[in-house]
Amino acid sequence: MSRVRRMLAVWAAKLIGAACRMSGKQGVTLAGKVALKICPDILDKLAAQVRGGIFVVCGTNGKTTTNNLLCSALEYEGKKVVCNHTGSNMLNGVVSAFVLAADLKGDLDADYACIEVDEASTVRVFPHFKPDFMILTNLFRDQLDRYGEIDITMKLLKKAMGMAGDMTVVVNADDSLSTFLAMDSGNPYVTYGIGQQVFEEDKDSREIREGQFCKRCGEKMKYRFYHYSQLGDYYCPGCGFRRPALDFDARDVKAGGTLSFKVEGRRIQANYRGFYNIYNILAAYAGARTAGLALKNFNKALKDYNPQNGRNEVFHIGKTAVTLNLAKNPAGFNQNISAVMEDPTPKDLIVLINDNDQDGTDVSWLWDVDFDRFKDIHAASITVSGIRCQDMRLRLKYVDIPSELEPDVEKAIRRKLSDGVGNLYVLVNYTGLYSTHNILKRIEGESA
Repeated sequence: MSRVRRMLAVWAAKLIGAACRMSGKQGVTLAGKVALKICPDILDKLAAQVRGGIFVVCGTNGKTTTNNLLCSALEYEGKKVVCNHTGSNMLNGVVSAFVLAADLKGDLDADYACIEVDEASTVRVFPHFKPDFMILTNLFRDQLDRYGEIDITMKLLKKAMGMAGDMTVVVNADDSLSTFLAMDSGNPYVTYGIGQQVFEEDKDSREIREGQFCKRCGEKMKYRFYHYSQLGDYYCPGCGFRRPALDFDARDVKAGGTLSFKVEGRRIQANYRGFYNIYNILAAYAGARTAGLALKNFNKALKDYNPQNGRNEVFHIGKTAVTLNLAKNPAGFNQNISAVMEDPTPKDLIVLINDNDQDGTDVSWLWDVDFDRFKDIHAASITVSGIRCQDMRLRLKYVDIPSELEPDVEKAIRRKLSDGVGNLYVLVNYTGLYSTHNILKRIEGESA
């Protein structure tokens, strides 16, 4: 009977997924929800069929990119991988990743699973399977009305880690909060990070830095240098807590139009913008290497990797290149600004801010973003859009940056395709991502 229920769940999920795709909707979470209703233990059964190991990727920023890069790296090693590519990272989305990868008999043929999991959802997902590895990218303040302060997220993650047995945590050791959590959890852990200072610190930076006080003793932390936000080489003068030795240390880092660094004596190269992507690439590398993979084809995987789902995704529409990226909290937005600044050519910029439940209805975080740096991005125009476009416009007004107002993002995009400079950046927060992605795909198809 259990077998029959599993098959029915898979069939139903696949039908729902196909119907949603045909109607232009994502439908991933609905497919997982229905599958769970039909067969409540379907995730347990399918996850148990993964032969090699299960990775989960957690952290405030970089989950989707890290998870997709890890999946690509494993596939380039000839492995069969289950992955929630779309970033649907709550329980229903995780279930959907497995059921949509199963065959019509309800069986799964997979060497590994790469599963991005929302931090608050780990305690709901981990009862269904015990991951072999957790990649912990960073812990920043995010959606205060949903997550609360970082301490709440850390408590949830610690509880989940305790549920996962001897799961190995692959932790970004440049983040004191993530490092403390990994050490405090009792799980085995390995570290990755950027061991040497890359940029001279901007003394005028007003960037918000989390975790200023030691989680072990409460003393104010000191830093030898920062990379950005609270990421860097830290130590506590009170109890001696400090950044641990790095098992995977990115050296000779180069950032700009492309990214490269050395780790384990290898030169890793990627044609991406954004210094933060060094961490995403390094996290994927460290995770796969910790699992024992040789990664002989890692650079080829990076070269062929196509950013998708609005994470530095590029659309070519007529004579205009349009870059879509997610910016959903202060740390992420500041790094998006840095990435845009790496492009020295003139550009138009659209910023879309929504306040739906998934975004967090409190948009006060906009006042923690260093928006005065927009003055240095060579912007021909800045347009604010979305439900809270007036809030965004007011925020820019306070740093003397003029902006155009267009609540409808499709109208804003079409206007800049018509009269812009041919180089358009669209920065959106969470619920604007999928709809804006669909708009750009449709317009790109019209122009083909």
